[in-house]
Amino acid sequence: MSENASSNLRQAQVPDSAAGRRFDAVLAELFPEFSRSRLTEWIKTGAVLLDGEPARPRDPVRGGEVATLNVVLEVETTAQPEDIPLSILYEDEHVFVIDKPAGLVVHPGAGNPTGTLVNALLFRDPEMAKVPRAGVVHRLDKDTSGVMVVARTVQAQTALVEQLSAREVHRQYLAVVVGSMVSGGSVDAAIDRHPRDRLKMGVREDGKDAVTHYRLRERFRAHTALECRLETGRTHQIRVHMAHLKHAIIGDPLYGGALKLPKGASDELVAQLRGFKRQALHAETLEFVHPITGESIRNTAPTPADLLALMKALRDDTQAFAERERNRW
Repeated sequence: MSENASSNLRQAQVPDSAAGRRFDAVLAELFPEFSRSRLTEWIKTGAVLLDGEPARPRDPVRGGEVATLNVVLEVETTAQPEDIPLSILYEDEHVFVIDKPAGLVVHPGAGNPTGTLVNALLFRDPEMAKVPRAGVVHRLDKDTSGVMVVARTVQAQTALVEQLSAREVHRQYLAVVVGSMVSGGSVDAAIDRHPRDRLKMGVREDGKDAVTHYRLRERFRAHTALECRLETGRTHQIRVHMAHLKHAIIGDPLYGGALKLPKGASDELVAQLRGFKRQALHAETLEFVHPITGESIRNTAPTPADLLALMKALRDDTQAFAERERNRW
């Protein structure tokens, strides 16, 4: 066994009430810390025995047998721990809830081998190296700020992934978009990789279903602050859907197009719009059921200073324009 692995020997008795059910389904209930797909693979490789004998995932159980799980858990990430400051909104032995700043990449990868959220998490809890993706269950883009939950154990991660798949996690975002919108609504438009630009996603009929609900929070002269709620969680979903509505997010380098300055914009607003070098998107609120205790957990990340300054400039410009219009008459 390598120094980056640990043995995991566990046993559990199949309850009599499970008689006649599939082995893999019962096993997932006996060992909820592991996903059903992972347990199924272990059954196929012989790492899981039923009364000391190999079995197939579909084999029915009788009830009363002993399931033995003997697997080697490898370290799932080779990222190195780094002492990177983090704003932690909630923590216990099962989860971290983080307020991720804009500019922080979630996973190490090409161009970002270090200095990521994963590196920071491993510094705080080295055991997370044994959890797939170091506990990350959903992502925020590098330049999107806000709240995200990370699992500290395999069991917590499995439960959180199931909640996300069942659309039971509440995720609310603040987005400031180009154009003055008159009402809220929903976008139900499938998303997949852009057919020509591999860095982008796009609305495609053959894509994965994606639904975003939005409502007006504040209207400006030529822009709108929206409250967006995700029903699904596709890559770049809010950014793609807002661009699809012809109301791209301010500062979005992939979907926003050329900068458009409102006629007669104040110097302050011009400076803010030109200087805002990320998408004006912030994950405000995250609510989920605690994967172990069943308690409802709700956390809100405060609006970051750069986004507050942008909205103030938009608000001041709107008020100044209205005053000029009144004075004309």
